[in-house]
Amino acid sequence: MLDLTYRPRRLRTTPAMRALVRETTLQVEDLIYPLFIVPGTGVKEEIPSLPGQYHLSVDEAVNMAKEAHALGVLGVEIFGIPTYKDEQGSSAWDMEQPVQQAIMAIRKEVPELVVVSDVCLCQYTSTGHCGCVENHEVLNDETLPLLAKVAVSHAKAGAHMVAPSDMMDGRVAAIREALDEAGFTNVSIMSYAAKYASAYYGPFRDAVHSAPEFGDRKGYQMDEANRLEAMREIELDIREGADIIMIKPALSYLDIVREARDNFDYPLAVYNVSGEYAMVKTAAAQGLVDEKRIVLETLLSMKRAGAKIIITYHALDVARWVR
Repeated sequence: MLDLTYRPRRLRTTPAMRALVRETTLQVEDLIYPLFIVPGTGVKEEIPSLPGQYHLSVDEAVNMAKEAHALGVLGVEIFGIPTYKDEQGSSAWDMEQPVQQAIMAIRKEVPELVVVSDVCLCQYTSTGHCGCVENHEVLNDETLPLLAKVAVSHAKAGAHMVAPSDMMDGRVAAIREALDEAGFTNVSIMSYAAKYASAYYGPFRDAVHSAPEFGDRKGYQMDEANRLEAMREIELDIREGADIIMIKPALSYLDIVREARDNFDYPLAVYNVSGEYAMVKTAAAQGLVDEKRIVLETLLSMKRAGAKIIITYHALDVARWVR
């Protein structure tokens, strides 16, 4: 029976009272900051589609990593644009390319920072797809050994964690086996376990020049209508050896985050993706929203849904706001 003497507003009367009973908190330690690495030196160029984010040469990426660490951010995720592309995406495992060089430099200069590397082929293939292509079909099994080579190259460079984002079936198992055979048993895998074929990725694809040359990625990324399939994908990746599971995008898929939290006792990450970020920045620039309030509310919703780790372009701003 409802207790009519209970008044919830009693616990909302002051900021201190609200803080005492707050169920969910957002901390700087929850955040990972993405970095976009490009060839050259002394390069720090704002990305038009992602205001406040930059294309960074290795030296400038080190400076940004130092800034993130000084603000209390615990990790960065490395993405990159190579100096060349081909059908296989061979620059993705070339140790002389910007990603591998940035991993090495950041590990040397900011050893306390967790370095995560994105493992995919879309930025490196001439087709812009995440795997080997034959007759306009992205081949699954032929792609797996290439992804494994990428992951091993990142581990050799010093990555603490590799994050396969390609959505090929069986790639977590292939990467785990390759890492172990190469002696990198302590390198962990954060799997993009449920990555949807989302319209929210547009600014990112512009940032890394990875739009597909033909077609789209709906043949391997998940259908946005599917919930149960996401649980199957997550379970498969856990069985194959994933240490952390990720859901991407975050904001439109909080139901998936909640269900994953309820069903799997594994660390859970989300990616607050480029489209989500760009919409907030655009609205804030026009004075339509309070940027700080809407960012904190948005990220808090991801924590409340069950995420522990949030990969977000807002990380440095949030670190300054919540310290």
